[in-house]
Order: sequence, then structure tokens, then C-alpha cells
Amino acid sequence: MPRLVDVPGYIRFWTASAISAFGSQVTGLALQILTAVTLSASATQVGLVNAARWVPYLLFGLVAGVVVDRCRRKPILVATDVGRAVLLGAIPLLYALDRLTIPALCLFVFAFGVLCLLFDAANQSYVPRLVPQEQLNAGYARVEQANAVAGSTGPLIAGVLIKVVGAPLAVLVDALSYLVSGLLIASVKAHDPVPDRGTRRSLGKEVREGVAWVYRHRTLASMALTSHAMLLFNTMVSTVFVVFALHELKIGDFGLGATYACGGVGAVLGGALSGPVTRRLDVGATLIAFRLVAAIGWLPLVLARPGPWALAATSLAFFVVSLAIGIGSPVELSYRQAVTPDGLRGRMNATIRSFNWGMVAVGAPLGGVLADRISFRFSLWIGLSGAVVQALVLAFSGTRQARTADHLTPSPSPSTAA
Repeated sequence: MPRLVDVPGYIRFWTASAISAFGSQVTGLALQILTAVTLSASATQVGLVNAARWVPYLLFGLVAGVVVDRCRRKPILVATDVGRAVLLGAIPLLYALDRLTIPALCLFVFAFGVLCLLFDAANQSYVPRLVPQEQLNAGYARVEQANAVAGSTGPLIAGVLIKVVGAPLAVLVDALSYLVSGLLIASVKAHDPVPDRGTRRSLGKEVREGVAWVYRHRTLASMALTSHAMLLFNTMVSTVFVVFALHELKIGDFGLGATYACGGVGAVLGGALSGPVTRRLDVGATLIAFRLVAAIGWLPLVLARPGPWALAATSLAFFVVSLAIGIGSPVELSYRQAVTPDGLRGRMNATIRSFNWGMVAVGAPLGGVLADRISFRFSLWIGLSGAVVQALVLAFSGTRQARTADHLTPSPSPSTAA
């Protein structure tokens, strides 16, 4: 079995992902500061900007899956990377012209989300064309670790960068990273065949096939439904956290970056532990155990009070949650790809991601409204409680039966699924 470093094209693909992930960390913090501080947004407005990024997943997610399954995947990856570079580059230009408002920012973030939707659906489905099936978990884990390394250093560097040049100009770093990522992916030489046009059916039928595959599958169904709930409640917490940390806990811009960096460290460690943990517990037990750890991990944040321990509490929460997600995410990703036929992977990934990130579009404004109308802490408690409930539901679902051996025996096609 070849090592990942010997798999043709994987290193360039991984490098592109790592560069893009670093830039995204810069923009992630920069947009939060730009919205909450530079544009003086309320918690509700912060939620609306966050929601704009994910609304396209609800509106177009299922169609995106069909597009990906009908087209070669590498051209989609390259085109969406270049498009995202152009969109992000326009944000500091609008700011310089004094035309950057909350509605304008929402519009640009929405367009950015459309391109991210297409990229994500193609990206997850492209990895199995690069990496042998028996190395899928390792392939996804290395990408997750690259993202986590960027997450542990990016926010700290972003905090310094924002101090020096301001949040709008810091977004340019991400624009450049997407451009470099697109060029690297364009240079990857890998098997990326044109799908058989003779097997195409109506758009509606292909969408229904993708949805049926996910929600009728004996193990994918419960994974998907609970992951939707997890994203909803986690987004409530992470959205409210920004305003809560800056205005109530008063940890400052640097504290915000330090908290995200601790989350990145946890994700790096989680990615390293993912393989050994799964070999010991197997797929179902790993996902259940670390979904529960990720939910309970928010507790230090919810209990945090202003003072010298505030930063430690938020950092601990993000570390534990990111550690648990870092362990479980590669396991879930590789399992999903392995039990799904190649011709359905684009639709399967887009179906799950569209509803996952669609829940972000719901959770972000919902968390903001509850924080503004009632209190920050009430919104945080709702998010934590909901996360715990979805983890408990997963523990009593069909996911308990998910095994590594399922990689070798995919479930029947959608047309014959029960």
C-alpha cells in the first residue's frame, strides 16, 4: 500500500487545502471584527452576516450535488477558488470607497457562500479519486490536520495583522490564498473522468436519488440528521460567543484570536488521534463518544465570568470541542465516501452539507436574536443543551452499527434502499 506522500497529486491537493485554510482563518476573524467592531453591528446583525454565508446551502445545496456528479470535479475546484479570490478582494475596495455596509457585506458573503457550496461538494468527492479506499481516513485526517494547524496559528497572526492594517485589508490575505490554491489544484494530475452523459436523468430524479441514499441508509441517516442538529446548536454558541467575548467577558481582539488558536491546537491533536481511536473503538462508538464530548465541551464557555479566568475558560472550551470534532470528522467523512458509489458521492456530500450548513444559516440569526432579546448566557445554554440532546439521540440510533468493515460492503443503491 503506497504512502500518502507517494500518491500522485495528493501533496499538491493537500498543500492547496492548507494554504486556503490559513487564509480562511485570517478572514474568519477579520470578518467577525469587521462586522462587530468596524461596522458596529449588533448580535443580530452579526448573526445575519454569518447566516448569509450559509443560506446558499439551503437554497442550492441539492442542485449543487447534481452539478458535481454531472461534471468533472477539478475544473469546478479551480473555478470556485478563483471566484472566491475575486469576491474577497472586493470587500476592502468597498471599504476604501466608504460603501461597505451590513447589507453589502451580506450580499458579498452570500455570493461567496454559493462558490463555497460548489467547491465543498466537489472537494469531498474528489479525494476518493486521489487516494486509495483503504487510505481514505488518513487522507481526510491529513487535510483536517492541515486545517487545524492553520486554525491554531491563523487567528493569532490574524489578530496581529488586523491590528497593523485593519480588518478590511486583512481579508486580502484570504483572497490571495484562494488564488494560490486554485493554481495548485489546476496542476494536479489525477484521474478525473467526464461522467457518462448517457446515464443522466431529470434534475428532480437525480436530486431525489441523492436524498434517498442519505436518509434511507441504515447508518448514514442518523449520522446526517444529528449532524444537522449539531451544526444548528454549535452555530448558536459560536455566533453569540464573538459578541459575548468582546462585550461581556472583555477578552479583546487578541483574546478572541487566542481562543480560536486553542481550538486549532485541539483540532490538530484530534486529527492525530483519529486513526488510533477509531481502530480501538470502531466507527460507530467513535462518532457517538466524541459527539458527546464536543457537546459537553462548551460548558466552560457558558459558565465563564469576566475576570482573569475568562480567557482560560473560553480557550478550554474551544480546545475540547475542536479536539472531539477533530477525532470524529475524518472518521465520518471517510465512512460516508466509502459506503457511497462514486456516481452518488457528489449528491451525498452536497445533501448532507447543504442541510448541515443550512442549519448554520438558521442557528446564527437565532442565536443572535435570543442574545439580544433575552441574554447572551440564555442563548449559550440553549446551544449547549441542544448539542447534548443530539449526541444522546445519535447514541441510540443506527450509527451504533457503523463498522470499518462497512467500507467493503456498501449498502444497496437508492432505488432498492428500504
